Amino acid sequence: MVGLGPGGEATLTPQAKEALLQAEVVVGYTTYLKLIEPLIADKVIIASGMKKETDRARAAVAEALTGKHVAVVSSGDPGVYGMAGPVLEVAPPGLAVYVIPGVTAATAAAALLGAPLTHDFAVISLSDLLTPWETIARRLAAAAEADFVLVLYNPRSKGRADHLQKALEIIMRHRDISTPVGIVKDCGRAKEKQIISTLALLSPQDVDMTTTVVVGNSQTKLVHGRMVTPRGYRL
Repeated sequence: MVGLGPGGEATLTPQAKEALLQAEVVVGYTTYLKLIEPLIADKVIIASGMKKETDRARAAVAEALTGKHVAVVSSGDPGVYGMAGPVLEVAPPGLAVYVIPGVTAATAAAALLGAPLTHDFAVISLSDLLTPWETIARRLAAAAEADFVLVLYNPRSKGRADHLQKALEIIMRHRDISTPVGIVKDCGRAKEKQIISTLALLSPQDVDMTTTVVVGNSQTKLVHGRMVTPRGYRL
């Protein structure tokens, strides 16, 4: 399993790039494969759409069992909402499986926004395709009450247009409405864009599935226009 990072070759690690170059077969979600087309032009490609994670895992294992070097790609890190879990679950004993880490959307987005993750934080996906919304809402409330900085993945789509607004309302029960919130759209890609706002002023219309949302904790502040979460150092 190979982590591609947020999308650009600049954040593709040397280890990940080497794994792609050595691979004979590359398996992945169609959108992610397009991000690395120049690196895999001479490979056998197995591509599929959303909700086909299990199919991709089984196809990759079947190819690997014939003796081929197979790279299963995920955006970000393959162990963070990625393909590492499904592949490890379907791989038989004795098959060599390596997880090659990648730069996550959380850390890449945080770097663009400043330093919002320098204290404890929680990452929560708002997608209810595999997790019931009731579970997501409970986790949001618990993390907000515990004063974690929150990183929201899969925050808003056409089919889930109101999930982000619901999430913000849950968070605002436990956090001041002036809390800084940063959003990064298309991180590491050609149309990359970042906005810093607040819980009260953030517009869900600025957010889609290619956006990462970072909600500060009670101590997060703006320093020269950038989000900073103090860790307690004496400055």
